[in-house]
Amino acid sequence: MTWTRRHILSLADFTPAEYDTVLQTAASFKEVLSRPVKKVPTLQGRVVANLFFESSTRTRSSFELAAKRLSADTLNFAAATSSLTKGETILDTAKTYLAMGADLMVIRHKQAGVPHAIATELDAMGMKVGILNAGDGQHEHPSQALLDLLTICATIDPVDPRLALLKDKKIAIVGDILHSRVARSNIWSLTASGAQVHLAAPPTLLPAEFADYCREPRTDIENSNLFVHWQVEPALQDADFVMTLRLQQERMTDHLLPSLREYHQHYGITRDRLKLCHPNVKVLHPGPTNRGVEITSDLMDDLNLSLIAEQVNNGVAVRMALLYLMGNTKNNS
Repeated sequence: MTWTRRHILSLADFTPAEYDTVLQTAASFKEVLSRPVKKVPTLQGRVVANLFFESSTRTRSSFELAAKRLSADTLNFAAATSSLTKGETILDTAKTYLAMGADLMVIRHKQAGVPHAIATELDAMGMKVGILNAGDGQHEHPSQALLDLLTICATIDPVDPRLALLKDKKIAIVGDILHSRVARSNIWSLTASGAQVHLAAPPTLLPAEFADYCREPRTDIENSNLFVHWQVEPALQDADFVMTLRLQQERMTDHLLPSLREYHQHYGITRDRLKLCHPNVKVLHPGPTNRGVEITSDLMDDLNLSLIAEQVNNGVAVRMALLYLMGNTKNNS
C-alpha cells in the first residue's frame, strides 16, 4: 500500500493494511541488519530529532540506531541539560529542533498527549515534519507494540510475518495494566489481528475502563476479543503467547500491592505456571525487567521459551520501518 500517515501517535486507528505494511517493511530491514554492512541510504540527508523528555534506555538507543542505519543525521535531546531547566516550553523546544532542520521528531514524555499536541501545533503552522510517539504517559507506545507484533508473527512465520497469522491465537498480557502504555498499544494491535487477548492483573492494577469486559465474549461492547481476569490461571490456560509487564512502582502513588513477594506468588510467570499454556508457548517482556518479580530469571534466559532478546533485535528493524515510511510518505512532499 501507499503510506500516507505523516504522524504515528496511536494504534487506535491503524488499519490491517497499515499493520501489514509495517511488518513487511520491518522484515526487509531485518534482512539488512543481518548483512556485514548494516546500513542503507534511504534517509540520507534527512534529520531525525530524538526528543526524550523522560528517561529511556532501550527505546532511545533503538531509535537512534535505527536512524543511523537509514543514514539519517540525528539530534538527541536530554531534558536534564536542556533549556527546559531555564523555563523554555516543550513546544518551543520542538520548534528549535524544527529550525535546525528536523524532518522527523521522535517524542517521549511522561504526560499523555504531548506528542499529539506538538503534532497538532506544527500541522497548524504548515510544517511537514513527522511526529512519532515514543511513549506518552499512560497513553500509548506504538513502536513497542509493533515490535511485539513483529516478534510474535515472525515466530509463527519467519519468512512472511503478517497480521492474519494471529487470528484466534490466545495471547495473555499479565501485570501492571493500569500504568502500562505498552499494554494499551498491544491491545489495539493484537485485537485488530483477531487474536484473543486476555488481561490478568490484581484489581488494583486494572484500569477502570476495562471494568465492563468480562471472561466471556460480549456483543454489546466494541471489542469482543478482549477478556479480563483477576487471577492469572484463566488467562494462561492454553495461551500461545504470554506477555508479562513490569511493575511500574515509580508511577504507583497509592499502596496498590501488599508486597512484591506476594505479587510474584500470585502473578509471577514461572515454569510451573507455563504448564497451563500451549505446549509451544513463548514468553515476552517489553523491559526493563524486575527479575524474580514479573518473571523468573531462568525463564528470561531460556532461549527455547523467551522471546525477550528477539524483541530487542526486532526493535531496531521496526523503528527503521517506521522512520522510513514516515520519511517517504507522500504527505511530506
